[in-house]
Amino acid sequence: MWNALFWGTFAASATLFGSVLALKFSIPSRIIGYVMALGTGALIGATTYELLQESLEISGFIEVAIGFLGGSLLFTILDYFISHKGGHQRKEAQRPTVKDSEQQSHGKTSGMGIFIGSVMDTLPESAMIGMSLIGGGKVSLALVVSVFISNIPEGLSSTVGLRQSGFAKKKILVMWGLVVFFSALCALAGATLLDDAPNSIKAIVSSFAGGAIIAMIASTMMPEAYKEGGPTVGFVTSIGVFISLWLHYM
Repeated sequence: MWNALFWGTFAASATLFGSVLALKFSIPSRIIGYVMALGTGALIGATTYELLQESLEISGFIEVAIGFLGGSLLFTILDYFISHKGGHQRKEAQRPTVKDSEQQSHGKTSGMGIFIGSVMDTLPESAMIGMSLIGGGKVSLALVVSVFISNIPEGLSSTVGLRQSGFAKKKILVMWGLVVFFSALCALAGATLLDDAPNSIKAIVSSFAGGAIIAMIASTMMPEAYKEGGPTVGFVTSIGVFISLWLHYM
């Protein structure tokens, strides 16, 4: 239990760290794009090696397909609605996306959309860490590092969007503190609630989290990484996948 809380908190704390960086410094958009690309590759690798592969080992292809495609579909549906509330700005780096007059008229709504979208991105990753600890196993270093790397640009870019929407610095830090708190609880839930479940259920739930993460990567992280970093992010993403592979088998 304590392992799940600790590692869930640690991985999610990267969002708070990224938020502090965005509030204290002006981070070049290209750097944010590179970190986002590295996190993208690391998450793709972790999802493949830690979730899908292990789910197949304890269950069958049908269970993995149900969970993976179901998680991807649900995230896509939720992302569609959140994006229409301003959540699409959660991965957009340090530049205004709307005119000042428009920002003033619906800034708070857009800001909450950014925050809700960021929470929606972070929680499946935390649950994934908790699931890796089911049965008292050791935490996957590849998984924790992948989630931590991906959460840094989450905090950076989303904080910029919240500031542009008129949120005070103190309120932003409190909001990210809540994200860390709920992420820790999500990791705990992933480690405990499914402990006695049949392997087929564990495989479906693990694959479900994996599907949500891949959908999140494709719809938010990859497009923005390319927009900010240019063609070079393809190589950086490959480095992220290789790091995940190396950590998994080291």
